[in-house]
Amino acid sequence: MSGAPGLLVAAPRSGSGKTTIVLGLQRALARRGLRVAGVKCGPDYIDPAFHAAATGRPSLNLDSFAMSPPLLAGLAGEAARDADLVIAEGSMGLFDGIRTEPGRTGASADVAAALGWPVVLVLDVSGHAQSAAAVALGCASYDPRIQVAGVILNKVASERHRGLVEDGLRRVGIPVLGALARDTALTLPERHLGLVQAVETTGLQAHLDRLADAVEQAVDLDAVVALGRPTPGAAGEASGALAPPGRRIALASDAAFSFVYPHVLAHWRRMGAEVRPFSPLADEAPPADCDACWLPGGYPELHAGRIAGAARFLEGLQAFAATRPVHGECGGYMVLGRSLQHADGTVHDMAGLLPVETSFARRRMHLGYRVARLLHDGALGPAGTALVGHEFHYASVTSPDPERGEALAEVTDGEGKPLGTAGHRLGFVTGSFFHAIALR
Repeated sequence: MSGAPGLLVAAPRSGSGKTTIVLGLQRALARRGLRVAGVKCGPDYIDPAFHAAATGRPSLNLDSFAMSPPLLAGLAGEAARDADLVIAEGSMGLFDGIRTEPGRTGASADVAAALGWPVVLVLDVSGHAQSAAAVALGCASYDPRIQVAGVILNKVASERHRGLVEDGLRRVGIPVLGALARDTALTLPERHLGLVQAVETTGLQAHLDRLADAVEQAVDLDAVVALGRPTPGAAGEASGALAPPGRRIALASDAAFSFVYPHVLAHWRRMGAEVRPFSPLADEAPPADCDACWLPGGYPELHAGRIAGAARFLEGLQAFAATRPVHGECGGYMVLGRSLQHADGTVHDMAGLLPVETSFARRRMHLGYRVARLLHDGALGPAGTALVGHEFHYASVTSPDPERGEALAEVTDGEGKPLGTAGHRLGFVTGSFFHAIALR
């Protein structure tokens, strides 16, 4: 049995305007009464929240490297259930991934190939005209597993410019579904890890309506809908999903702690766990009746002073950690440490539950897939559990204490290169910079 039709909106490279066009498509079609489901390819925690705001329905991630084929197919089936159309957003360039076995590279093209979804290519045509057709033709012919069904032009300078670009695309037989002019007013604000989060974007609903208005005027929406192809049916999505760390999970949830994958929370709830959000920024302690606490990543560096002054939160977290598991990912890991240094050099005391100090004073990007094997029992699973996740941050560990605590896991990158140990464990408390996506 097949689910709702789906398609993938991708681009030859980052910065082409995928997110702008995807959100405009999702919102415009939802306003027409279609039940639109959003999907983000790859390890991105920010874009699914924008999809949810645009469609009024939950979004999720699909990742061909981090997820087993059964998990990926099950999650795609979940997205397609009770929907009229799935609009997936690619990450980076359409074929950008890591060097590993075919079909498991993490590239957006792998997801389209696995699910039989056609690709709508977003072409940023600023700086060229007929040559854009050569780029589109290259994408269409590079991988025989996928079908580039049409293109949407972005950053068109004039009607003459559009005519030249369309002339080239006619020559190679690739349909043009629409064209958007250059318009900086349509751009969403960004910061160092991507877009400013949906919950922090002022006037988001009005902005989404402006995107929908622009896309509705510039794109043949009926033609886009007609391109969708049925999403393969799947029996379930439990294979490879992360087990809940407890029956009642205290989840830090606010502007400083929001980087959690929707499919992880959905699976925990499906397994019968109760997720109890609380806000460290509002100086709330983890609910005392929970049996595990999870601090996701986010932007604690932007709120470090406020977190350091949240006495009720810090004291409650310390009391919780004395008897029950606490795990922190990336930003959550930094807050579990002893201190966090702001980019301006100011040092703020954190929870002091892990023997680590972190700093943004000398920023260095850490980016990539991580395959981890746990060295000890903990919130992520028993010792020996293999996990696959992703790391993306600019913070550095400035003062680990080898005399206290133990390493959490042995890790490699996505291509198998050993990276040594990662994270820390001390008592019931664990943490690391990598975000777990699924079991390996």
